[in-house]
Amino acid sequence: MTVGVALNAADADNQIDATVRLAREAAAAGLRSAWFGQTFGADSPQLAAIVGREVPGLHVGTSAIPVFGRHPLLISSQAQTAQAATHGRYHLGLALGTKRLTETGFGIPFERPIARLREFLTALRQLTETGTADFHGELLTARPPMSARVSGAEAGVPLLVAAMGPQALRASGELADGILPYLAGPRALEEHIVPAVTAAARAAGRPAPRIVALVYGVVTDDVDRVREKAAQQLAFYEQFPSYARVIGLSGGLRAVDVAVIGDEERVAAEVRRYRDAGATEVVFSGTEIAGDADRRRTWELLGDLAG
Repeated sequence: MTVGVALNAADADNQIDATVRLAREAAAAGLRSAWFGQTFGADSPQLAAIVGREVPGLHVGTSAIPVFGRHPLLISSQAQTAQAATHGRYHLGLALGTKRLTETGFGIPFERPIARLREFLTALRQLTETGTADFHGELLTARPPMSARVSGAEAGVPLLVAAMGPQALRASGELADGILPYLAGPRALEEHIVPAVTAAARAAGRPAPRIVALVYGVVTDDVDRVREKAAQQLAFYEQFPSYARVIGLSGGLRAVDVAVIGDEERVAAEVRRYRDAGATEVVFSGTEIAGDADRRRTWELLGDLAG
């Protein structure tokens, strides 16, 4: 099992420079991968490509790009470019997104998300593996009249999906290489998520999927204060049914209930629980919440666990 970290430098004077500095620090601590979220700000594949270029050996990934408002041809170009720039160390994460953010931000209807995800993955795999596609779906068409290949990119950029619901897990098992569940505790992984996506992959004749568990957590002695701050930050996710469901399946009532906040012994024990629940990789996010000293303390522990 590898261990990585999600990097967030959106509040820095220069997000790109600050992210590269953090990535170098993460690699020096022994962490194996750095992941970047996608909102309406920095372009995550481009950021991953820059970091992977600047920090040799560190795997980089996006978690995750919503399929609404994008097209497989454009995402394929971004992903292959990042793959060539990092010499095979880039991992592409996709997501359904949410109705509210899709319709507010893009002004397009959030309709038939699972069907769109299936078509997106099908066309995207053709493009990333062969450099072309001849896909005509109900919602998407991908048929480039010229090569869509990026020289230097490895064939088959790893395709991961931020899937947690039954239909998304089934689609991911059949069409993707793995999943990126967030705020899903060990109980939800072991009892619901891992069995569902693994069964779907097996039925489709695909290899066992990667389970990249994104965990919100930090090593700190100031547990009560940090937990209160985390509760405020994570409350945003509680309004979305998909997150509320998986938090409940994890045994929690609020998002902060699945956060991992405590000393080294507690955090290390929780990482082992995720491993035992079926996670092939664990990526910690929110490690900056308690300040730089606790962030470095967290990364040191995670680097030891990754080693």
